[in-house]
Amino acid sequence: MPFIWYAYGMRTTIDKAGRLVVPKALRDRLGLHSGEVEITADGASLRVEPVFDDTLVEKGGRLVIPSSHSIITDEFVRELRDADQK
Repeated sequence: MPFIWYAYGMRTTIDKAGRLVVPKALRDRLGLHSGEVEITADGASLRVEPVFDDTLVEKGGRLVIPSSHSIITDEFVRELRDADQK
């Protein structure tokens, strides 16, 4: 099972200005890029979600939502589902 060392999170710090660095491996895994995010309290945790542009793109005569270029594998979906059960 690749990347098991951060399957349940990674440790980081918050600086004096309140900035939180999300480790690159976790950003890559979740498809987070520099830009605006929405942060909310979720119990004793923080939830960070990208703010998506609601722009539609025309492809083949149809309007589609642009890809985030994140690769979603069966294993990734299982990990997300299992993490939500904890």
